[in-house]
Amino acid sequence: MTKVKKVPLRTCVVTKEVLPKKSLVRIAATKEGVVSIDLNGKAPGRGAYLKLDKDVIILAKKSKALDRKLEATVPDQIYDELLRLVHEG
Repeated sequence: MTKVKKVPLRTCVVTKEVLPKKSLVRIAATKEGVVSIDLNGKAPGRGAYLKLDKDVIILAKKSKALDRKLEATVPDQIYDELLRLVHEG
């Protein structure tokens, strides 16, 4: 009998789509309000998941969805870095 490996699912804060964790990127915020892109999914602090899609990232920036979810101010360079990740991927 083969064991079926469960695929961890997470919800994108912008699109509200439930997707496999691997297809999303985690943005983490510490209690001090330091926001970072958490590519390993292991960083301490509050986390929010975002679909790696140009339109989704732009919408997240415009709607401040990450700011609300993380209860912190997300600096513009985080969005710039996310857009760079989209182009590389």
